[in-house]
Amino acid sequence: MSPSARVLRLVPLLLIILPPGRLAAQGPRFTLDDVLDVRSVTVGDLSDDGRWVVITTASLRHRLGGDQGRFGDPTYIAPAVAQITVVDTRTGETRKLFADKRQARGFAWSPDGAQLAFLLREGDAFRLVVWERERGRLRPVSLPSGRIVADNTPLQWSADGSKLLFSLRPAEWQRTARERFLKEVAAPIVVQSSDDPFLSWEEIRSLSARQIPAVYQVPSWRVQEILPETALGGFALTADGNSLRYEEDITSKTDYTQIFGRERKLLTRPVAGGETKTLLPTLKETRLVWSGDGRRFAYAREGKVFLGGLDGGEPKQLAGEAAPKPGEEPADSAARAAARERREKERFTPVRLSQTGDRLVATNQEGFWLFDTGTRERSLLLAAPQDTSDRTSPRYEVVAWSKDGNAIYLGYASRTAWERGVVRYDLETRERLDLVKDGRQYAGFRLSADGTTMVFSIAEGNHPADVYVADGDLKSPRRLTDANPGLGPKLGRTELIKYLDADGNELYGVLYYPLGYQAGAKVPTVFIVYEDFFDDRFNAAVSFLTSNGYAVMQPSVDLERGFPGEAWLKGVTAAATKLVELGIADPKRLGVHGTSYGGYATNLLITQTDRFAAAINISGKTDMISFYTDSPRLGTRNIHAPERSQDRLGATLWEQPQKYIAHTAVVFADRIKTPLLLLTGRQDPNVPERTTSEMFYALRRLGRRVEWVSYTNGGHGMPTTNEAEVRDFHQRILAWYDKYLKAREKAADRITQTGR
Repeated sequence: MSPSARVLRLVPLLLIILPPGRLAAQGPRFTLDDVLDVRSVTVGDLSDDGRWVVITTASLRHRLGGDQGRFGDPTYIAPAVAQITVVDTRTGETRKLFADKRQARGFAWSPDGAQLAFLLREGDAFRLVVWERERGRLRPVSLPSGRIVADNTPLQWSADGSKLLFSLRPAEWQRTARERFLKEVAAPIVVQSSDDPFLSWEEIRSLSARQIPAVYQVPSWRVQEILPETALGGFALTADGNSLRYEEDITSKTDYTQIFGRERKLLTRPVAGGETKTLLPTLKETRLVWSGDGRRFAYAREGKVFLGGLDGGEPKQLAGEAAPKPGEEPADSAARAAARERREKERFTPVRLSQTGDRLVATNQEGFWLFDTGTRERSLLLAAPQDTSDRTSPRYEVVAWSKDGNAIYLGYASRTAWERGVVRYDLETRERLDLVKDGRQYAGFRLSADGTTMVFSIAEGNHPADVYVADGDLKSPRRLTDANPGLGPKLGRTELIKYLDADGNELYGVLYYPLGYQAGAKVPTVFIVYEDFFDDRFNAAVSFLTSNGYAVMQPSVDLERGFPGEAWLKGVTAAATKLVELGIADPKRLGVHGTSYGGYATNLLITQTDRFAAAINISGKTDMISFYTDSPRLGTRNIHAPERSQDRLGATLWEQPQKYIAHTAVVFADRIKTPLLLLTGRQDPNVPERTTSEMFYALRRLGRRVEWVSYTNGGHGMPTTNEAEVRDFHQRILAWYDKYLKAREKAADRITQTGR
């Protein structure tokens, strides 16, 4: 019997043995059908005049059927169908491009809004197509013989609509790339050698970079190749369509200092042919921002900010001060400190260039600055708090800059309350205006080229987002989608909870109340852990738990480099204490779980405390030592994580072996008293299930309560092979918590009902 068939037989059994939820009589509940069918909306592109927007609508059900075993195969296209709709932002009228759901990507309106280019999946590949809005006709783009479209191509129109940039590959690329993948996973003998410049999976991943930039000449219906096949990073046309800028991959060996690290150089050449110019010989540790017309760029390097252009020449320094050479620092300590402080203030990060590159927004420790790139003059746009440790000041980010250069839009988010919005800065009057500020969540801002229309998403707390449209002042936003009508009554209310961790640090967590919660009731509470949480975003798994009588808390933790394991003990238990003090959580009915990094955190946490009556580790490592050089399909990611990034150990295994041991939960398995459920996917390329299974065998050897569920075809996190596995996954989580957090509640009910 296949694994899928076994799951199909198991699910009805679980549905029978699980008692009905207590909230059934309180109205509609968030069910597993809702988990599968809640729809998310995504804006594909907005026309230059702001009138036409393409929106895709999809659900989890539309992503089922993926083959996790093909992770890393450059030729594999995971399923992700959606309803594709064009909306008239003036009237709200909608028009479906297809009667059924299709898989498409890379939407790009022509400048006049008459044509929509995108990639449409046909079989196991994508085709480049152009949809003609007036006729409602779909026209495939004919490619040169022996060419296929690159599935990761950008699509970009020139300003006059005469050219469409995209990229091709030789037809044989698909065969050779697939063969290289199979050689790694299916060959009878696989050899790895330190003599090879690249790790094998880094080499395989680099195959996706090989592309042939080309333009589709609209008047002549002809495709013109601009470059031969080249390993590329980003590439784009200037607005006038006359020049191509591109990043050529020059990586010579696997880079252990960056995850998926590549070295590239920046070049440009005329589309019609001619001299190729090297603008920057290396982009290593360099972040570029480009002007809207594509002719100028800004970047930071070694603490200095520069402005360059496609015309070549030496980039112009806009800010920054070089560090002194050895022996050149002032002898006086106060003078040295003052010099260091001055250099730090001169360290800027470019954020965004204006349409023509005449203005630059950049940040430093003092805030957001506006640079005149011609004169190098600068002015403070938005001051940062003087205290660099301040955790209460709001966050800002640049979300749009009008094409005429007169208005900069900044997203705003408080860090002490649910208050978000948009601020506009007028460059002529030097005034900031709050356009909107409220408790809703705003994202995905797109300002039309003519500056008349802004399209964005709005989500009420604990609700999926919908797409809205407004004018440039964001007055009277109008809703363009209603993706989930009737869902509201199935979702519980939320609250932002402030608490102190064991070190006295002020933290915030997001509390999702059980559906129909009555004040004063003490309820079983599940803590979902990861790193920081603040916004009450919609989460289908959380809603499934709250509909079944659980409060769910997402607590924040103050992670310290070198000692991350302590953070969850200090932060999560403090959050639990706070909810108990508030009279919401029953101290004897607390559960905890997490996925990936959160699963790792969960396992470490229960080696340090027995406050939780049940725990679940979903795709989380339990052995930092065996995990250190594991997950080969991710290249150097799992080496980089403890050394330099998320795992925060701050050293190699050989420099600080004791830290790796201290953060290896399986070493301390004998301290675990909490019943533990382990959920893994056998095809997981991120956290191979063998590192999680170590905990199962350790706890079983110790005689502790543990259960391990392996989804044979599953990947990282929730399995998405088929509907039966999605249902099984959620039912198992619910059943585990019901067993250990609701047993006392059920026993009390039996006594009440029977009198004994």
